[in-house]
Amino acid sequence: MTANKKVRTRIAPSPTGFPHIGTLYQALFNYAWAKRNNGHFIVRIEDTDQSRLVKGAEESIYAAFDWLGLTEDESPRKGGDHTPYKQSDRLEYYQKYAQELVENDHAYYCFCTKARLDKLRKQQQQDGVPPMYDGRCSLLKAVDIEKKLKGKKQHVIRMKVPHGQTLTVDDPVRGKIVFDTNLIDDQVILKSDGFPTYHLALVVDDHLMKITDALRGEEWIPSWPKHVYLYQFLGWDAPQFHHTPILRNPDKSKMSKRHSHTSVTWYQEEGFLPEALRNFLALMGWSHPDEKEIFNLDEFVKYFDPKDMKAVGPIFDLSKLEWLNGEYIRMMDEDDLAAQIHEFSKTYFENRYPEDIIRYVVPLVQTRIKTLKEFDTYARFFVEAPTKYEKDISSNTDTWAKITEALEGIDKKDWHADIIGEHLQAVAQEIGMGIGKFFMLIRVALTGKKVTPPTNESMEILGKDECITRLSRI
Repeated sequence: MTANKKVRTRIAPSPTGFPHIGTLYQALFNYAWAKRNNGHFIVRIEDTDQSRLVKGAEESIYAAFDWLGLTEDESPRKGGDHTPYKQSDRLEYYQKYAQELVENDHAYYCFCTKARLDKLRKQQQQDGVPPMYDGRCSLLKAVDIEKKLKGKKQHVIRMKVPHGQTLTVDDPVRGKIVFDTNLIDDQVILKSDGFPTYHLALVVDDHLMKITDALRGEEWIPSWPKHVYLYQFLGWDAPQFHHTPILRNPDKSKMSKRHSHTSVTWYQEEGFLPEALRNFLALMGWSHPDEKEIFNLDEFVKYFDPKDMKAVGPIFDLSKLEWLNGEYIRMMDEDDLAAQIHEFSKTYFENRYPEDIIRYVVPLVQTRIKTLKEFDTYARFFVEAPTKYEKDISSNTDTWAKITEALEGIDKKDWHADIIGEHLQAVAQEIGMGIGKFFMLIRVALTGKKVTPPTNESMEILGKDECITRLSRI
């Protein structure tokens, strides 16, 4: 537990695309740690790469957080005591501190052209050495720098890394990590357009927004020394960084847009419940102290501590998420599930299901479906007569005549599953056909499928006239 300070965590998504499942993963842990300590969870928009911004992406980020129940305390949309929360509105801060670093000899102007940097990198690759800036501009004399600046020569500002040292940092998730500063690049911190790179913006914003803890992916570990030095150069205390494991596919490869279901909208379109996805993400690198697999957000917040996370990359097993989602569906009240399916139907099922049909069908499929989308798999025949059949049933002409006659003999006011079942069983006995085979024929004739909700209950919902109409088409 973080002592003697108000815990403030943050996540800084970039609106260069639509929300990634990894963003929600990081947001969940930052949110939980803040809430466990009665602190604040901040959303800061990292939009310094103006060329890659995607229209509507920022709004979709907020929508994803809201959907998962991770609404922030401070952000561009909600405000707070440390506005602005969008990096493109904070340029004056970055430029101010970049100049301060230059004045204190912790950074320097770099006038190297792209052509020179490309040539340098190519040569380093040929020599088999790590591609790094060679520090050429750090050796420029003050008079030469002043001349270039007066001449409006394009430049960036680079941090000056103290080489020939070892830097030791402590991560509650991973323990002590030691870095050789000879392998740390003199990172660009302010670009030629006056916008900061991620590294400077991160340090300045975390300090000014009083961030105490930052839970972020392990891919940022190589950059950590740069951040540590920037904090030291500016005379600031750094937040506690916790580097969480990267989500991995079952083959242990990193989840990526090319090979994985990384878009949050995919999970929404597939009918996953936010509480199930949230529960699943909580289990990625962390375990409940009682080894429970199903728990709500409040319970996760109560027990979560970053030091309990495992450093090994967790496997994102979609089949386990489907199982967990199915468990949540089975725990739902029938009316609540019907309401959710109705809302889902409006967007993803072309609104093909009337509310009363959904209400009638839910009790028949609740124990079968693992996602809201699967409702359509089991229920489509209630609103659309089959045109294809998974089993050839055309050779049972006499049987269909007897079945139709039996069904026509049921009064509409008595059209209930139990009565339908009694009449049909009598026909099966009369023609000497096994009950299983007999009802399979009827199921396929009415639905086109071999696996459906219970046949008699489905016939009750379809109604007498529709059942007889469908049977007459065989």
